[in-house]
Amino acid sequence: MSAMSNTLVVNEIYLSLQGESTFAGLPCVFVRLATCDLRCSYCDTAYAFTEGNKRSLVDIRAEVHRLAAPFAHARGAEGRMPTSAAGAWPLPLVELTGGEPLLQKNSLPLMQALCDDGFPVLLETSGAHDIGPVDPRVRRIMDLKCPASGEAESNRWENLPLLRSTDEIKFVIATREDYAWARRCIVEHRLASLCPLLFSWAHPLAREQRDKSLKPVPPGHTPISRRELAEQIVADALPVRFQVQLHKVIWAPETRGV
Repeated sequence: MSAMSNTLVVNEIYLSLQGESTFAGLPCVFVRLATCDLRCSYCDTAYAFTEGNKRSLVDIRAEVHRLAAPFAHARGAEGRMPTSAAGAWPLPLVELTGGEPLLQKNSLPLMQALCDDGFPVLLETSGAHDIGPVDPRVRRIMDLKCPASGEAESNRWENLPLLRSTDEIKFVIATREDYAWARRCIVEHRLASLCPLLFSWAHPLAREQRDKSLKPVPPGHTPISRRELAEQIVADALPVRFQVQLHKVIWAPETRGV
C-alpha cells in the first residue's frame, strides 16, 4: 500500500463514554469516519456526510493512543490496560463509526492494527455492506434498517450468516410500524440465537440536525414514544435490550464530540 493511499477521511476523533450497545457507559475513543451512502430519516450525524480531513493510518493510531494515555496510570506492573469490572474489558474501548466506516477500505487495516494494540474494537455499521472482511477480533454492531428509516431496502441480508455471538444487531425504532417489522424479523430469521439484539429508540432530531438530504418517513407511520417502546418490549416478552443513547441524556442531543 502506497503512502498516498494509506489514509482515511476522518470527521472527528474524541474520547467519551460509549452511549449504546452492550458496552454502554464505558470509556471509549471514537473514530468517526466521513461519508455515507444511506440517508436514514433519523440520522443525527449528517455532518459526517461531507465534513472530513484525510489522515494517515499512523496519525489516526497515534491519536487513539494519545487519548487513551490517561488510562495508563491504572495499568499494573505488567503494563496491562485497566479493565472494566463488569466484563473485564481493557479500557478504553475504541469504536469506528460514521458515516459508514466500511465505505473506506482502509478502515479494515486500521481496525486490525488497533486490535493488535490490545484495544477492544467495536464497529458501528449500517448493515448495507459486507462485514465478512472485518478482523474477527472486532465486535460488529450491525444495523437492520427498519421501514421508517427509508433505507430498509438497503439491508444486506447475506450478512446474517456471518454474525457471531460476539456481534450485535441494532434496530432503530421510530414508529409502531418499525416495532412490528423488527418483531417479525426476529422470529423469521431466528435472530435471538445469533447474537445480542438492541432496540434503540429514535431520538427526535433537533432542527439544526435535520439535513435536507435525509429521506422522509414513509406515509402511514405512527411515531412511538420512548416509554411506549419500552412497555411494548416487556408486554411482548421480546429477547432484546432496550437502549437509549446515553450521550443524549447527558449532553444536549445536538452536541458533537461526545
